[in-house]
Amino acid sequence: MALRALMLRKKIDDAKKALAAVEESMSGFEAREAEIAKAIEEAETDEERSAVEEEITKFDGEKADAESQKGELERTVSELEKELADIESAQDDPAEEPEPENREENKVMENRTKFFGMSMQERDAFIAREDVQEMLTGIRTAIKEKRAITNAGLLIPKVILGLLRENIMNYSKLYKHCNVRPVPGEGRMVIEGAIPEAVWTEMCANLNELNLSFSQVEVDGYKVGGYFRICNATIEDSDIDLAAELITVLGQAIGYALDKAILFGTGTKMPQGVLTALKAVSNTPNIVSHAATVKDLALWQAIVTDSGLAAGKYSRGEKTWVMNEKTYTYLVTNALSINAAGAIVSGVNGSMPVIGGAIEVLNFVPDNIIIGGYFDLYLLAERAGTRISTSEHAFWVEDQTGFKGTARYDGKVLDAGAFVAIGVNGGTPATASVAFAADTANDGE
Repeated sequence: MALRALMLRKKIDDAKKALAAVEESMSGFEAREAEIAKAIEEAETDEERSAVEEEITKFDGEKADAESQKGELERTVSELEKELADIESAQDDPAEEPEPENREENKVMENRTKFFGMSMQERDAFIAREDVQEMLTGIRTAIKEKRAITNAGLLIPKVILGLLRENIMNYSKLYKHCNVRPVPGEGRMVIEGAIPEAVWTEMCANLNELNLSFSQVEVDGYKVGGYFRICNATIEDSDIDLAAELITVLGQAIGYALDKAILFGTGTKMPQGVLTALKAVSNTPNIVSHAATVKDLALWQAIVTDSGLAAGKYSRGEKTWVMNEKTYTYLVTNALSINAAGAIVSGVNGSMPVIGGAIEVLNFVPDNIIIGGYFDLYLLAERAGTRISTSEHAFWVEDQTGFKGTARYDGKVLDAGAFVAIGVNGGTPATASVAFAADTANDGE
């Protein structure tokens, strides 16, 4: 029953993410409808009216498809949640329920049941697993005996690796948009060239041979990680506190570094970043900058034009846009308008107006810089071998224990032409860069 509930939770989570994506895409429909209505009023020639009619047909089709998808996903979520509720209801043991008057205890019990999305029964089964207990016991024994685990790191059981990967997805905003491929060791990925056009001919005639070219992208493996300290009191407190601490901190640290590398990675001892790949293209038109005097409608017209530079001929997804909070606020300010009721409204609501595509806010991105494009054309090679191990008594006096966490990734832009970097309010992507955490442990080697 616990496994069935776990699977249902996963299905519900996937369905809700898909529903959020559909709702996000629908958020721009109102603005597009207003723009089309305005275009109808302004159309004067037959050519202009024909163009508007085509846009209306396209808009109606997209809106109908989105509403259909939304309805289907809402029904799916409702059905799955009902099935999960029935299973959890059957799992509940009335004997374990706290007395109604113990409100603080009720609150604690409620929090304890929410361990990485698991119910209380699922959590207990997870912690009781032999491989999980072996890991936790090994760590705790090493701490109590004031010694380190030597020769090899402590391998995280696969069940925890699953949670760790999910946590990295939660803390990395770009992971879900990239083309993630598990690749052991050094690997090569074969990608298609331009898609050929099929040839029309008579029903019984011979078929024509199509030309299809392939190229290879080589990926290596680079380590991302570090160590951190945990108070021994936390470690000795309980299995659940220890597991939560380890998984949460590792997920935060690795996810943050991963996002930074996907955008700005140098390609040396780390993945190649999107902006790095764009800068490497000689005289690329896909890096543009607009002066601070370009504002309001003129700014959005420029952004729409610039977005067309990112061509997704190999992509099967939609564009994603990345910027920091200050830049996002600047775009919102320049998208303000007054509706028919006299209220101030903005066309920016987590997605790019007119253009479409999710907006991800990452505050390490420099001010006034927007990086966007088809991130499914960013190959993120995910390696095996994530490990944690204890320190060599480094923090014994402080009554703390150090843990190291590592993961290995490589990343390559499959097609630089699928991305664009836009500077607004005087921002210059051509000179934009970010500082990575210094590798002080290996300086001079």
